[in-house]
Amino acid sequence: MNDRTRILAAVGMTVLLFLAIQLGALALLEPFTESGRQAVEDPENPINSILYVGVMLVATGLMLAAFRYDLDWLIRLLLVGVSVMISWYVFAELVPTVVSPFVSDGVASGLAIVASLAVGAALLWYPEWYVIDGAGVVMGAGAAALFGISFGLLPALVLLSVLAVYDAISVYGTEHMLDLAEGVMDLKIPVVLVVPMTLSYSYLAAGGTDDVLENGGAETVADGEATDGGAFENEAEPDAGALDRDALFIGLGDAVIPTILVASAAAFLDVDALSVPGIALNLPALGASLGTIAGLLVLMYMVLEGRAHAGLPLLNGGAIGGYLLGALASGLSIATAIGL
Repeated sequence: MNDRTRILAAVGMTVLLFLAIQLGALALLEPFTESGRQAVEDPENPINSILYVGVMLVATGLMLAAFRYDLDWLIRLLLVGVSVMISWYVFAELVPTVVSPFVSDGVASGLAIVASLAVGAALLWYPEWYVIDGAGVVMGAGAAALFGISFGLLPALVLLSVLAVYDAISVYGTEHMLDLAEGVMDLKIPVVLVVPMTLSYSYLAAGGTDDVLENGGAETVADGEATDGGAFENEAEPDAGALDRDALFIGLGDAVIPTILVASAAAFLDVDALSVPGIALNLPALGASLGTIAGLLVLMYMVLEGRAHAGLPLLNGGAIGGYLLGALASGLSIATAIGL
């Protein structure tokens, strides 16, 4: 496989992972709504977004403290537990739909539980890259759908805007998101999506990471070790390019957070739906999806040059821009589009 093909394949796989999470979230909107999965009583209240950011900041601080005091195993168990829970939400809706013609509702529910436990077991005992990616798609779609039906248009826009700013500060300013990336990479859990750049790549066998697009940014890592500032350096060549890496690591949050707007637009906007079997979709949601992918392509171009970048400014910015264009194309006013 030549160098150009490797890069194109990695970019293509990354786009497919993002699309899988987006389409999965759109497919789960209706069943989650009917099952009462909405997390808040008033999804139109923008205070929900501020509360979520506050919870995220606290969680980030606790994770950094856990890594500092060698409690990595606790973080791993907690995140695997969250993976099992979200997977159960997803499988509880999907499994009965597939098997209900053949088995009773009780058996279908049992199969959903078994499937979610299997996700947790695979993450604990065989976290190869395709296991991480499969679990990440299930988790990402489930989380984005849950947040999508819980955040109305204005709260979703506030959330994406605040997190984009926070992301830039945490990567280019305080750099604590890079410290967090350093801590989570060795846990081998689906807080990242793994994109191999070689056919022989094994995440289990890898001793380190090669390139990180973390939820908060992208950082170059190649056979390096952490400096006191939490940044990584390539021992052989500090500015190593994409071809010196065996895999890319994309933060799961980079896919989930802009997808919240995609899901929210499909759930809360009363405009003509696009006829796509199995998913809820309209022009504003489609615009947000395409805008996210456009931001992703720009981000990947920048990261493949070998520099660290914050992901959410481009991804969330693309999602918001695409959403607003889609809303205007569907005949909505800007005031209606932003939830006023």
